[in-house]
Amino acid sequence: MLPEVNASQIDITLENFQQVILEESKTKVVMIQFWAPWSEPCTELAPVLQCIAAEYQRDLLFARVNCDEQQEIAGQFGVKGLPTVILVKDGQPLDGFAGPQEEKQIREMLDKHLPKEEDGLLQSAMELVLQGNYHDAFSFAKQALELNSERADIRLMMADCYVEVGQVELAKKLVEQVKLVDQDGQYQAIVGKIQLAEQAADSPEIQQLQTELEADPQNMKLKVSLAVQLHQGHRTEEALILLLSVLRQELDFGDAKKITLDMINALPDGDPLKSQYRRKIYSLLY
Repeated sequence: MLPEVNASQIDITLENFQQVILEESKTKVVMIQFWAPWSEPCTELAPVLQCIAAEYQRDLLFARVNCDEQQEIAGQFGVKGLPTVILVKDGQPLDGFAGPQEEKQIREMLDKHLPKEEDGLLQSAMELVLQGNYHDAFSFAKQALELNSERADIRLMMADCYVEVGQVELAKKLVEQVKLVDQDGQYQAIVGKIQLAEQAADSPEIQQLQTELEADPQNMKLKVSLAVQLHQGHRTEEALILLLSVLRQELDFGDAKKITLDMINALPDGDPLKSQYRRKIYSLLY
């Protein structure tokens, strides 16, 4: 029978060695403390490790090896002094330290190997993109970018979402920040997507309406028609600027108000355009 396991600690023995080291480490990082009852530094370190492990229960398992009782296991890991802490993932040692250690240094070591918050957000965004749901993916990608704006994979995910919600210029800015070493297949795919969006954004229909509007700049019907075409061409901000100019001139002109509200509501949560133009139209309505 295996030793009792609680939320943050398990004692490793020969009986459960394979379960913990080989099986549990497939899904979590296993942090093993090698200790002995007579070692005061081990006694002082244990609650620190347990407290840290409790914060990361989803990704980190705290395990202990009593070296007085489990000398064979300590020998397998080459433990020469106490306390010793070793991180294991997929059955292989990742990192570790020997001797007393400050909590800050322990956290810095773990930070290199534990999944970060932005990883979960990025994964959620990717799953939604695979379903074609860029609207909801946008929010997760934006949160991930706010947490770590240096990662190329997050930048590219955000750029992809920007293209889909009509923010091609913002997508281009993000892509331009991707370093040469990170310009992989995903990068090339997003660049191609941006180019296609730019081509669609300057369709013959848009060009024709722009020409007509230049000849008749006060024609509100033309402005609304052009705004609809611009929105379809992923030029949302230009579309909203045109519609707002119509509403400022005549609030109840045709379907302009409904089209504007629909366009704003279709923007994903977290898109700056959504809050910006919602404030502008509410100032006209109320």
